[in-house]
Amino acid sequence: MHIVTRPDGNALVVHVLESRIDAAVAIQFKDAMRARVAQAPERVVLDLSQVDFIDSSGLGAVVAMMKLLAPARRLELAGLTPTVEKVFRLTHMDRVFTIHPAPPAPPDPDRRCAG
Repeated sequence: MHIVTRPDGNALVVHVLESRIDAAVAIQFKDAMRARVAQAPERVVLDLSQVDFIDSSGLGAVVAMMKLLAPARRLELAGLTPTVEKVFRLTHMDRVFTIHPAPPAPPDPDRRCAG
């Protein structure tokens, strides 16, 4: 399971660099996430923009991560592809999670503060 994280203010952005979160990788996903969010700030933003397919096991793994983080931290989703968004909508999980159209953009290294 290929996952990359980066801090973003009061959030940890977790980029899932896999095309599927399904029964074959759900346990790997949970293990990888558990290791990366152990010391996360108050928000964890899960970037699913590379995920084209999620099944009930994958959905269960995402919900398990939400429960692991609660109540001190919250899991938010970002960049859902149309197929993944449909699964969240049909299961009404779109009412449970905060869903952003896109993950927070990384900071621009060329941008300088005036001062």
